Amino acid sequence: MNSLRKAASLLMAGVLAAGVAGCSGSGHQHAGMVMNSTPPLPPPETAQPNMIDVYEHDRPGMLSQVVKGFPARVYVPNSESNDVTVIDQKTFKKVAHFKVGVLPQHVVPSWDLKTLWVNDNKSNDLIPVNPMTGKPGKPVNVADPYNLYFTPDGRFSIVMAERNQNIDFRDAHTMKLVRSVSVPCRGPNHADFSADGTFFLTACEFSGEVVKLDTARQKVVGSITLGRMAMPQDVKLSPDGTTFYVADMASNGVWVIDAARFKKIGFIPTGRGAHGLYPSRDSKHLYVSNRGEGSISLISFATRRVTALWKIPGGGSPDMGGVSADGKVLWLSGRYNGEVYAISTHNGKLIRKIKVGNGPHGLCVWPQPGRYSLGHTGVLR
Repeated sequence: MNSLRKAASLLMAGVLAAGVAGCSGSGHQHAGMVMNSTPPLPPPETAQPNMIDVYEHDRPGMLSQVVKGFPARVYVPNSESNDVTVIDQKTFKKVAHFKVGVLPQHVVPSWDLKTLWVNDNKSNDLIPVNPMTGKPGKPVNVADPYNLYFTPDGRFSIVMAERNQNIDFRDAHTMKLVRSVSVPCRGPNHADFSADGTFFLTACEFSGEVVKLDTARQKVVGSITLGRMAMPQDVKLSPDGTTFYVADMASNGVWVIDAARFKKIGFIPTGRGAHGLYPSRDSKHLYVSNRGEGSISLISFATRRVTALWKIPGGGSPDMGGVSADGKVLWLSGRYNGEVYAISTHNGKLIRKIKVGNGPHGLCVWPQPGRYSLGHTGVLR
């Protein structure tokens, strides 16, 4: 852990000095029980006084000067109606709507926090959106942009070209292709970086694997098969950087992977269709959207156990989303219900259901606290 903390500190210092779902297809899920041969979950390490927290800059109110003037909005890409709905976070009212390309999957904040990118999967383009005005700009041609991430140093964007089975490294500003990496799996879709940023894990939905890529070398360096029936989705690092959590919508729970050894160490059942993963603003819990049963599970980072289960009244299909800047509201798209859910993080009560377009997917809550974006719907550090 000492070497990990030291490496993480060096990376963060460098970043400051420099100024830095599944989700696709029909959405059908495997039925059946969890095929899990991993040993019981070991207890997390006892907290040390100087233990790192990769989310320490994501606390309520810790907004970058870049985003402080942006209005608090929720940007909802409607995959089936090919448009974006914009919602005011304070009034819960729809305040804008605009057409985009074909099959918009996610709305992703850029590394420098200045732009939101709409990922048009089938029309092969990214549409920039100005968060100050909410207006879309000219599309940028990018092949198969199912999802979008950024290296911690801000140099490269990383396109999850799910259909092409590639992970494409591009210039973060021009989006010109630098290197296309063919992955030994099917359906790369979601990812997250290690605490020091030297590697990242990517979930492969259609072959039930997680692959490890070296960030600097832009190369696959490992692979894990999660289970015979696995369909992994979102990936999220624990606050202390020791473990990755991987949602699995076919196994109905979350896999736990040791970051240092790149090894499965357990599985946490959460609910049917486990899908999106979002840390709470105090780094104590991981919110897990269970799309197949209309619920949200809370996993304690301290114990690696489910501590609560919130159910959406009347049911629903909670998919992807994010947490409000003040940490009080969890926003999730209702994938198969054409709606968005605003849920209180205090008690799990539904605050509002808001009707949007067809097939709402990777909505972006913006702005959010943090110094720079690693991508997806708002992975900030």
